[in-house]
Amino acid sequence: MLNLFDLSGKTALVTGATHGLGMAMATALGKAGATLVVNGNTPEKMEKALQAYQAEGLTVKGYLFDVTNEGLVKENVARIEQEVGPIDILVNNAGMIKRIPALEMEVEDFRKVLDVDLTGPFIMSKHVGKYMVERKRGKIINICSMMSELGRDTVSAYAAAKGGLKMLTRNLATEWAKHNVQVNGIGPGYFATDQTAPIRVDGHPFNEFIIHRTPAGRWGNPEDLAGATIFLSSKASDFVNGQILYVDGGILATIGKPSNER
Repeated sequence: MLNLFDLSGKTALVTGATHGLGMAMATALGKAGATLVVNGNTPEKMEKALQAYQAEGLTVKGYLFDVTNEGLVKENVARIEQEVGPIDILVNNAGMIKRIPALEMEVEDFRKVLDVDLTGPFIMSKHVGKYMVERKRGKIINICSMMSELGRDTVSAYAAAKGGLKMLTRNLATEWAKHNVQVNGIGPGYFATDQTAPIRVDGHPFNEFIIHRTPAGRWGNPEDLAGATIFLSSKASDFVNGQILYVDGGILATIGKPSNER
């Protein structure tokens, strides 16, 4: 049964994979046997990331391009197909967030978040999906969010984009399932990354809130995404279409507990 999860001979393209959760998911795919292609837009971060992947013994190539630029996406996807091989797995991870109250947010900032978090995955899926549909096989994973389901102060643009990404996932699954292309999503909860390090300290109100609000009683570790990523990239998920798999320690399963209950 374990061969259902074997990615040997597959090529996986992961966007925004020079750090953080994207790097953790790409590493998981590489350790499952996939040849890695990682995307980023900063040369210094890319060089450091490639060294880290290679130190893990993984086969990897890096490509620098902006996922919101359709011309560059089309060009680089064609290059990857020619230089590395057919893209079997696409993980749309590149994203951004701007924490600004709605009444204070400039329309330009709102549009920028939607461009990166929603239009970018559409452009990537369109140009990689073209090859997948022609080959009658492929896996696309869109990295959604708990904000695909819930609202929170100051993240109106991010929530709108991630809610849209959930529905884009379902719609692409509807269109492409007949071509043996599975499109699904992963919705991470709150994870321990370099970005969250300043607030993951004892006594910090948000740290206490997350630990109390999460039934598992802890922040997620980047490695906690490995299983979901491999599952949705592998033969094991060949009849799974249009689903968002939330890896959140149970947050979305509960309304939470009173503050005096531990």
